[in-house]
Amino acid sequence: MKSLRPHYLSVSIISYNMGFVVLGAALLMIIPLATSLALHEWNPVLDFTLSLSVTSIIGIILIVFGRQARLKKLRAEWKHGFVVASLSWIVLMLLCSIPYVLSGNAKSILDGCFDVMSGFTTTGLVMTQDLDHLATGLNMWRHLLTFVGGQGIVVLALSFLMKNTGGAYKMYVGEAKDIGLVPSVRGTARIIWKISLIYLAVGTAALWICGMYIGLSPLPAFFHGLFMFESAWSTGGFAPYTQNIMYYHSFAYEILTIIFFVIGSLNFGLHYAVWQRKKKEMIKNIEVQSFFITSFLACAFAVYRLSQLGIYRDAVSSFRRVVYNIISAHTTTGLGSVYARQFAIEWGGFGILILIVAMLIGGSACSTAGGFKGLRVGIVFKGIIAEIKRILNPERSVRVSKFHHIKEYVLDDSIVKSSALIIICYMFLFAVCTALGVYYGYPFADSAFEAASVTGNVGLSIGVTSISMPSLMKVQYILTMYLGRLEFISVFALLGYIVEGVKKLCAHLSKRS
Repeated sequence: MKSLRPHYLSVSIISYNMGFVVLGAALLMIIPLATSLALHEWNPVLDFTLSLSVTSIIGIILIVFGRQARLKKLRAEWKHGFVVASLSWIVLMLLCSIPYVLSGNAKSILDGCFDVMSGFTTTGLVMTQDLDHLATGLNMWRHLLTFVGGQGIVVLALSFLMKNTGGAYKMYVGEAKDIGLVPSVRGTARIIWKISLIYLAVGTAALWICGMYIGLSPLPAFFHGLFMFESAWSTGGFAPYTQNIMYYHSFAYEILTIIFFVIGSLNFGLHYAVWQRKKKEMIKNIEVQSFFITSFLACAFAVYRLSQLGIYRDAVSSFRRVVYNIISAHTTTGLGSVYARQFAIEWGGFGILILIVAMLIGGSACSTAGGFKGLRVGIVFKGIIAEIKRILNPERSVRVSKFHHIKEYVLDDSIVKSSALIIICYMFLFAVCTALGVYYGYPFADSAFEAASVTGNVGLSIGVTSISMPSLMKVQYILTMYLGRLEFISVFALLGYIVEGVKKLCAHLSKRS
């Protein structure tokens, strides 16, 4: 057993930290439970009480099992941080799906897991049934998962539930966030949550007022405002009704949500810089430049093409039906102002292609957005330009290329290479997802559209995602959303850790035999 002891201690570190993450999810269940109690929704009260109990017990068991990590004051290494982040999402997907399954709105555990992963990854594709008659408590849970998933539930739990956050930075990076706003990860996480909660208060109030203005009574208007802000800010795409943003029939509601999801798709470091009165960052930042160039071109091409086809003739309808959906796709929000099949029937091949490209590019790094990020697009583009200049200029001339992202960086080959590798991973995932859809008989354009949506964590649908889709496609979409949100590295670390553990166990058993 001595040969396995180092691995056992490693497992205890992972278990101890994961226990607090699971307890964090259990505490979150108090919010929909309290909502259901206040509104006298007794079935959801029972569902969330049972779910909270099960999740709490599992969290406590994980902490007790990992007590060796606390007693020996073991610090998490990089591999532990990545494994905690990636494995926690799988465990939480299963636990957080319990209310869906108990409610009967998820027809299977797989469908419940699909919606939870869609929420956590801020994708917004829906498998929940009878959405128009969903209990407010369960709707609260859906949108809360989206809001928390956008900021990062692992870091939330580790920063606010644990006194000793040694190694928390590794878990922070494992959730695909690597910006340090202040020296400590606890401080950075709290700033991120402070920014989000201030916007939550302002955004909910604005949409609440707008909701009452368009005819909703005060209490429903409040819940709609809260849910739609959480979805927009976290670039999530969930909505309380199947009609999505079209339910409100309000230009003002659309304007507010587009403002919120554009702001939500920006880097938290950029928000913090602006709050620190470094307003020039909005102009100098490579991500902002990349986003506005690509979004402008995408909107211009789509508006021009669809006006040529005679689909949307006036400026208002072009904005509400074309620009809104393009920006929603580019920020990976997924709020839709047209029905799913309208993309296939009205937009045509060129319009679908623009949406696919926008969904794959996505928003900013270290934000709530998905996709392979404007930062990487900007870096690769600058890298190509720098390489062309290097070839054309005399051999003796030395040129140092730089880019600005919160601060000045030297554009070296390693940065360009790492950005290109992540983009290649995303494109490979997109290709596999598209191929599986075509294999099951869906048209190529439809398969590619839906694949881009799940790969970029967007949530716009062309009609492929449904309860009747093959189970293998549901599993593939869950894995794609998961890999896309965590940006591969922490998931690869988890797989490597499992393989390493199996090898050590096999070696130990072979020695004993």
